[in-house]
Amino acid sequence: MSADLGAQAAGQPGPEYSYWDYLRHEAFPTFWCAGCGDGIILAALAKALAERGRAPHEVVAVTGIGCFGKADDYLKTHSLHGTHGRALAFATGVKAAKPELTVVAMMGDGDCATIGGNHLIHACRRDIGVLALVSNNLNYGMTGGQFSATTPSGSRTVTSPLGHAEAAFDLCALAEAAGAGFVARATAAHPELLRRLIYKALGRPGFAFIEVMSTCPTHFGRANRLGDAAKMLMALRDQYRGGEGLGVLVQKDTPGFSASYRAVQVAAAANPAKRAGEGR
Repeated sequence: MSADLGAQAAGQPGPEYSYWDYLRHEAFPTFWCAGCGDGIILAALAKALAERGRAPHEVVAVTGIGCFGKADDYLKTHSLHGTHGRALAFATGVKAAKPELTVVAMMGDGDCATIGGNHLIHACRRDIGVLALVSNNLNYGMTGGQFSATTPSGSRTVTSPLGHAEAAFDLCALAEAAGAGFVARATAAHPELLRRLIYKALGRPGFAFIEVMSTCPTHFGRANRLGDAAKMLMALRDQYRGGEGLGVLVQKDTPGFSASYRAVQVAAAANPAKRAGEGR
């Protein structure tokens, strides 16, 4: 049950916004394949934004290229659709210039970690106040099912028909090692957990990373004989039965880049002689 419906059922006024206020419902149905987890992720984000009470015009959705890169088409917020692998770079610029905005970078595993891996590690290190929301379906779904940096070893894809020979990135471990103050994982089979995680992440001043293990029945599932979308969702649920590996994995209090940069500006204004190397 969504937060607004739950509040009304309890006889309390609901929040100012409903999840529906963030969605361009006239753009539906979505472009995603039947059984893709991206719609579940989109709904969880919209519900978390409604719970936070952020007006749609105070939110910026930044996307790149790929299946999840189409998500901004369905959001009634500001949007910035960039080039492949650069969503976090664009999101960093938006947040640095307008720190009062809520900025969400919506990426697939290819966009975030394969093409955009360098931007990912620096966004973690910089602690810029952006939510990186990653739909990890273990392959490049939009362009035909090629392997990505998260494709499990031994898996079959159109570019590894005999079985993938490389080891896969653990994206949450990568984000933690790069310095992210908030790291979490959910799956498309755990939408309520995902909503709660996004809600927490949106309240942080610094960088937040959420990986969502998702389904691609059209390419990855078919190539590896994993069954239809329902079977793939049940397999995700069973894989994480008991919750091990899900939820908040890293949570540290950090000031965030905007506050740190503001402190530098204030210090420089208070002692102008030290600016640009003066007074050495």
